[in-house]
Amino acid sequence: MPRSTRAARKPDRPYHHGNLRRGLLDEALATIRAEGVEGLTLREIGARLGVSRTALYRHFADKRALLAGVATEGFRTLRQQLVAAWEEGGRGRAAFESMGAAYVRFAVANPSHYRVMFGGFVNPKACEPELTAEAAGAFQALVDALAALQRDAIVRGDDTVKMARFVWAVVHGVAMLGIDGQLPEPCGVEELMRYALERLRTGIDAAERASGRRRRH
Repeated sequence: MPRSTRAARKPDRPYHHGNLRRGLLDEALATIRAEGVEGLTLREIGARLGVSRTALYRHFADKRALLAGVATEGFRTLRQQLVAAWEEGGRGRAAFESMGAAYVRFAVANPSHYRVMFGGFVNPKACEPELTAEAAGAFQALVDALAALQRDAIVRGDDTVKMARFVWAVVHGVAMLGIDGQLPEPCGVEELMRYALERLRTGIDAAERASGRRRRH
């Protein structure tokens, strides 16, 4: 059987006293990246950083709380990147596609965050107000963008939340294939992402719906 590498692995960044919460989050992310969520324990992270159990518990009471902190940070960053893509892209059809690209790129660049956010390891509705707010905010960024496109008659007037979940399902699928390494070249993440966004556009475009009506009549 392969020997564990836990004891030999060093933190990616040196820990500096005075920023223990950041150090714990960084070490948790490094552990998840190397060993998976199952390999994460608060005690071992504390030992690697050289801090007492009492000091750990001032920030995170247990593993669940630490994972909630990782997920909260992930949802906050995702929301910020989605909103930035929407606003910088001009808040139109092209901006919406930029949001989709931003989503996939966030997941591929931050696989440890993403696995905790969507792997069933945390429950955003279970007495974690900050996590609940950030998770809802990330999804609401997508809903708000679609609502704006609906007001401008750019996309179909379907139920906005249902449409947002459809879009989310597509980009989430591409993101998971990407972070699991299931998209080798020549059809890599970027190529599939562009194809998926193009098909999404034709699927929810108001013009496509209108042309379909004309063909039926």
